[in-house]
Amino acid sequence: MKLNTLITSATSATVIAATLTLTTLTPQAQAHCEVPCGIYSDDTVFTDLYTHVATIEKAMSQITELSKDASANANQISRWVTNKESHATKIQEVVSQYFLTQRIKTTEMESNKEAYVTKLTQLHQMTVLAMKCKQTTDSANAAALKKAIDAFKTSYNAK
Repeated sequence: MKLNTLITSATSATVIAATLTLTTLTPQAQAHCEVPCGIYSDDTVFTDLYTHVATIEKAMSQITELSKDASANANQISRWVTNKESHATKIQEVVSQYFLTQRIKTTEMESNKEAYVTKLTQLHQMTVLAMKCKQTTDSANAAALKKAIDAFKTSYNAK
């Protein structure tokens, strides 16, 4: 009987440990809540987008520099790659969760189709350029992403 109790306790402890490990290590999406809370402002969101691009540019520069002696800098390179990809993903999430889901209204398609299509095209371009920033260390992609954000900001603010 004591062996059964010991096995049951060990099994319970293993299940608890596995559950805690999985919930701790599983990535969680951190997108805007999609509730009209009024906490976020467009200016703040654009500032964040530019900060993400600046971080991507810095990461690309560091990866390129550290890669000159990759074996000695493998850990730092790995950290910069992770950082670069994280910020590019955040840009994609903002495009999707903030602008496409909440700010660009489908009613605009009826009232001003040209402006609506322009904004959608620019947002798509931003998403693709963020993806290209994940794939390479070519700073031209980050520069193009910044220009795409500039163009979208102009179109968006023209409302």
